[in-house]
Amino acid sequence: MRIVKCLSVLFLILFTINSFAQLTIEADLRSRFEYRHGFNNLFPDDADPAAFVTQRSRLNFGYEQERLKLFISIQDVSTWGDTRQILISDGNDSFSLFQAWGQIFLDENWSLKAGRQVISYDDQRIFGGLDWAMQGRFHDAALIKYENETLKADIGAAFSQEGQPNEGTGFNIQGFFSYKAMQYGYLKKNWQKSSASFLFLNTGFQKFTGVNNDEPDGVFYRQTTGSYFTFPISKVNFAGSAYYQFGKADADTDLSAYQVSLEATYKPGKILYGLGVELLSGTDQDGDDKNKSFFPLYGTNHKFNGYMDYFYVGNHANNVGLNDVYAKLVFTTGETSNLLLKGHYFMANADLTADEDKYLGTEVDIVFTQKIIKNVKLNLGYSHMFAAESMSLIKGGRPHDNTNNWGWAQLIINPNLFTTDFKKNIE
Repeated sequence: MRIVKCLSVLFLILFTINSFAQLTIEADLRSRFEYRHGFNNLFPDDADPAAFVTQRSRLNFGYEQERLKLFISIQDVSTWGDTRQILISDGNDSFSLFQAWGQIFLDENWSLKAGRQVISYDDQRIFGGLDWAMQGRFHDAALIKYENETLKADIGAAFSQEGQPNEGTGFNIQGFFSYKAMQYGYLKKNWQKSSASFLFLNTGFQKFTGVNNDEPDGVFYRQTTGSYFTFPISKVNFAGSAYYQFGKADADTDLSAYQVSLEATYKPGKILYGLGVELLSGTDQDGDDKNKSFFPLYGTNHKFNGYMDYFYVGNHANNVGLNDVYAKLVFTTGETSNLLLKGHYFMANADLTADEDKYLGTEVDIVFTQKIIKNVKLNLGYSHMFAAESMSLIKGGRPHDNTNNWGWAQLIINPNLFTTDFKKNIE
């Protein structure tokens, strides 16, 4: 109650001292049932399938006045039944602060933005909000932003620490997503029906030495640079990207890797037709002179390479890469519904051990979306992986010939709960 009273007083003061102010409150509630029988990895022998329901309960507060924006997002992400109903000591630490940032507008084009925030660009291949994951993805960062009608430019930086020490800056949280330092520049130009962007990203990771490899000793860096573009040719829309990674794969290994993609879509009526290819370089299983495995870092990776998440969703790092050829159909099945059919043909990009066949498997994804009422929609999905024998070589030797499928149903409720325009209220 004390927090609520403080927030109420704060908003009252903000509304009182400004000629224009707007407060918006939105909810984002989603529950998702999943049946997993080979999701993310090949299904082992003598195992039972998994089933569960996860839930996101998110509340967003947005405040805007002249030359200032504030945004705060709090959320609880949990699995149904993971906390006993009446014991207070059984809290599962599922409550978190998802976003909390402020943006100061210096003039009509320039602004400063700082705090916990989603960073998302283009098709979300390198930077994305990862909205499929209940917890989402955020960055604690500061940005200098420029934007006009046709040009957008951002410069961003972050520096991560686990606490507030008096000595040293060692950062013990490790992994591809846990950078100690990050700097990037992003530039995007729009034309009438086309666009092109350029990104340079520098990420630094804590280096360790010592007998137990637990003594902080400097930082090693990985660089990612490239472009995303969209353009039409007649009635066909094209979108593609090309990125190159270099620097260090780890403290001792050099990195040289690439990603290229191209997709064409055509919609003459109620059916959208799509055809695409993506190549992500990899490292030979029998060894290579350097690491050649591209990793898309902070993107919404669930969106790419099949919804069963066999590649690049917390996995497939420093592996043989991927060649993904895919086709899709999106049917408009009603005024408020559509059906997606998508197929992927997967191959290893680099050589497998003993020159085994590079074909990894074929995945089929089906997703039906139905709007029920305003701000409420239902998603139903089913995916099936037809794994080849070579898939076992990159999935820990698990059998390839078991059934691998995944089904899910998701209900999303995201209404605007409250919006007030202070200037209108006083007139």
